[in-house]
Amino acid sequence: MTPVVLASTSATRVGLLKAAGVSFQAVAPGVEEAALQTRLITEGATPAQVALALAKAKALAVSAGPDVLVIGADQTLALAGQLFTKASDLGQARAHLLALRGRTHHLHAAVAVAQAGAVTWSTIETASLTVRAFSDVFLDAYLAANADAALYAVGGYALEEAGVQLFERIEGDYFTILGLPMLGLLRLLRERGALPT
Repeated sequence: MTPVVLASTSATRVGLLKAAGVSFQAVAPGVEEAALQTRLITEGATPAQVALALAKAKALAVSAGPDVLVIGADQTLALAGQLFTKASDLGQARAHLLALRGRTHHLHAAVAVAQAGAVTWSTIETASLTVRAFSDVFLDAYLAANADAALYAVGGYALEEAGVQLFERIEGDYFTILGLPMLGLLRLLRERGALPT
């Protein structure tokens, strides 16, 4: 089987690949994400383009020999075209969730595969999520009980946990929402000999 490396130590992405039965090694890519993101935004990149550029940069940062497939992934959240980043504290997480309340935002999840120092495949998928008009009392209780998720996840929620209570409608692939579009990636891994066909 072709060896696979995940250019990420994200617990969610590691968990998704393990659960799917993919054999891989996880490596931190060492990419200065904030600096790259800032440069891309300054150059006029859309949130979807930012996610794809970061995924490619991560894959390339770890890419080695021709026989190794390196997976890079990234996700961005956009509300009315504005890019959201992870909250630095609970006050900012609260402000983000208030901005999302009663509105539809988009999660752009990108994945790229590099081999021998070149990106040989990439894709980006988008999910649309509508946050319900929750009360301030609910928000305070949610943040008190879910502080880790509020700071770990962009948007202040982990959909696979209590964050699902924030939503009234979701359109899109579950894996896209979690930040790793799996179906196209698994197909590519089968085509490249990293998984049985």
